[in-house]
Amino acid sequence: MTHKLDRPIWSALTTRQADIAQRVGEAVRLKPDYGVFAAAADASPGARAALLDLPYVPEGLWCLERDPVEPPPGLIVHHSARCVQMVADHVVAPQPSFEVLRLGDADAAEMFALARMTEPGPFFEHTNRMGNFIGVRTKDLLIAMAGERLRPEGYTEVSGVCTHPDFRGRGYAGGLMRIVAARILARGEVPFLHSYADNDGAIALYETLGFRLRSPMTLTVLARPGEGGAVAGHGVTGHGVVGHG
Repeated sequence: MTHKLDRPIWSALTTRQADIAQRVGEAVRLKPDYGVFAAAADASPGARAALLDLPYVPEGLWCLERDPVEPPPGLIVHHSARCVQMVADHVVAPQPSFEVLRLGDADAAEMFALARMTEPGPFFEHTNRMGNFIGVRTKDLLIAMAGERLRPEGYTEVSGVCTHPDFRGRGYAGGLMRIVAARILARGEVPFLHSYADNDGAIALYETLGFRLRSPMTLTVLARPGEGGAVAGHGVTGHGVVGHG
């Protein structure tokens, strides 16, 4: 049987996050102001054809699954990339040396601006509502954040990890990721994340935090001919599917 993390988008958007999804028959996608991720029920021609009936935006449909997604007639593969999926069975979260704040809708504009600046991966106006986010700020500037994205039953994805370029090298990213992952574990769930397979530096960091490789994955961006790929400053060649900028 297919593991739910082999197809995390379908697993999340047809269960715990169905309220932020748009479903048409055998296909589903995040609402456009939440993100670009989409999935078909399976690899059958009928399910893949249903992708054409989803609300379409120029950024295309981003599919993240263990196996490559074959486009139905009418869509093309605009971009594909090898990725890895990692999970953590335990995470040590020492007391951080900096103040950590809970982020919410009041911080959404700053979160979106930080994501545009650092290009961690797809991040939209309401991406912050997909899960719990925490951050670090100076007196008047949000300088780092990390949070949750896809949430299949029993699992939660760590994502949206950003640090302002002027404040990198101070341990904010790793520290915030540890806290997010530890809180997921405390809820009785398993934290997971994604990275491009060739991002050796990021993968090494995640391993020091307690994450281990679970499975290779494939990012497939489907678009209409001549369209697709760029996402509000977060192109497919950015820092990572995980959301780490």
